[in-house]
Amino acid sequence: MRLLLTSSGNTNKSIEKALLELLGKHFNKAHIAFIPTAANVERGDKAWLVDDMNNFRKLNFISFDIVDISAVPKNIWLPSFEKADILVFGGGNVYHLLKWIKKSGLESMLPELLKTKVYVGISAGSMVTAKNFSLSRSNILYYEKNKGLKNTKGLGFVDFEVRPHLNSKWFPKVRIPFLEKLSKETPNTFYAIDDNTAVKVVDNKVSIISEGEWKKFN
Repeated sequence: MRLLLTSSGNTNKSIEKALLELLGKHFNKAHIAFIPTAANVERGDKAWLVDDMNNFRKLNFISFDIVDISAVPKNIWLPSFEKADILVFGGGNVYHLLKWIKKSGLESMLPELLKTKVYVGISAGSMVTAKNFSLSRSNILYYEKNKGLKNTKGLGFVDFEVRPHLNSKWFPKVRIPFLEKLSKETPNTFYAIDDNTAVKVVDNKVSIISEGEWKKFN
């Protein structure tokens, strides 16, 4: 399984290079699908979502599809997933995204799909890949509300958690001193990554791609 777990997507040349290596061919010979579902319940200006999409669009893929798994039935979104070489799960509300990954039936399909595709996570899209992610920390760090999610088990693709947006002005609690305190309340390993950092995973082997700041806890 090949994963690139980011805070803000394709934000620098190092992350772009890592994605190219995971893909194994030029971007202009590949298809990409962007899943914006996590952003559906976010209020206000969504220029950040447009920016995230554009940062991938500028890589000149053969096709750039936008696939909202909460908006259409499986017979509509599944062909797009099957066609894509890269699946980008965008940022937003992690509760909402996980709820729809499960409700749509995508959860059971992803392991098979990812045998031949690259998974890219942005913020919430990175957080859902953990076996179990500390949803209470999502409340504390990112001001999120639970959108009807009862089963908090993640996708289980990795054995660590991701805390995105380290040092971001939009999330003032996502700072090393505060995260140090939170790390003492949970045994879970997690990576705090800023918007210029990614966690690259290839068959469970983890490496850090960064032009910014990050730290591993526990």
